[in-house]
Amino acid sequence: MTKTSVVDRVLVGLLVFVPLALLLHALHVNPVAVFFLSCVALVPLAAWMGTATEHMAAHVGEGPGALLNFTLGNLAEIILAVFLLQQSQFEVVKASIAGAVMNNLLLLLGLSMLFGGRRREKQTFNPTAASIGSTMLTVACAALILPAIFHALVAGHAEQMQIEDLSDEIAVVLLVAYFCSLHFSLRTHKHLYMGKADEEGEEEAEQPWSVRGCIIVLVLCALGVTVVSEILASSVEVVTNMLGWSKIFVGVVVLSTAGAASEHATAIRMAIADRMDLAVGIGIGSSIQIALFMAPTLVLVSRVMGKPMDLVFNMPEVACVALAVVITGQVANDGESNWMEGVQLICVYVIMALVFFHLP
Repeated sequence: MTKTSVVDRVLVGLLVFVPLALLLHALHVNPVAVFFLSCVALVPLAAWMGTATEHMAAHVGEGPGALLNFTLGNLAEIILAVFLLQQSQFEVVKASIAGAVMNNLLLLLGLSMLFGGRRREKQTFNPTAASIGSTMLTVACAALILPAIFHALVAGHAEQMQIEDLSDEIAVVLLVAYFCSLHFSLRTHKHLYMGKADEEGEEEAEQPWSVRGCIIVLVLCALGVTVVSEILASSVEVVTNMLGWSKIFVGVVVLSTAGAASEHATAIRMAIADRMDLAVGIGIGSSIQIALFMAPTLVLVSRVMGKPMDLVFNMPEVACVALAVVITGQVANDGESNWMEGVQLICVYVIMALVFFHLP
């Protein structure tokens, strides 16, 4: 049995949590149990959406396929965030955005380096591509830090409308930067993003699903994510009150981990196969998607919904995201990784999670 088939079997098995979460929610069972079952149910749904997107990409060609992966890669997280926006859970949405970036840069890359390097002295990847990704994330950090500074400086002098207008303007700039990065990585400098498998050619390429099959899986998973996300969004308030957890901790750690679980599995599998270029690309690329595409898209969508969300993150979120970007840049700049660097990244993530857990 191949590693891929093992993962697929696990994902199929996890699908049982979808009807189980729906059933317990309909029966009004303990909302805490329903919340965590829904978190687990979100994992296979997001994973199968990603798999269907990859197979669909194989039918439309390299450029459009990569664009499809980039734009739909975080669709499950976006759907969940939209439901949270509908309930004006802005604090949770922003926490999940910050948490997803931290999760991908520290926990995902840390686990990949740990499992990929445990039987190897070192692993290598393209430092130029990783450095460019780190720089893009620095742009995202600026978009988080500057609105927070602006809000602190003009507190009591600026109306909320001014902060919302500033957030909309920054969101547009981030989207422009994101699409420029796509043109850079897919067109003008795509050679920098070719991993070992791309350069050598995969002899045993998997036969892609049919277009009809991809569409069916995408639609069914999107429906499942929509239903599960609605349950999650409606239970956040009750769960935080019952457990005594802050909404920030739930967003930063719980929801972001559930949304990124499938990406973790893929990145770790690539790292174990000594395809560290792909593992690093998943971690940094997913963070760029979230910071430069998902976050500004949600800001603009929230304005259309009539419940505008700003880009003013709290100080712990800003500090932890900035620290995650700086540390990842240091680790990735030399183009080499080992298991000890993985341990270090994981330790930093755990420390951050503990800080958010103890926040009032």
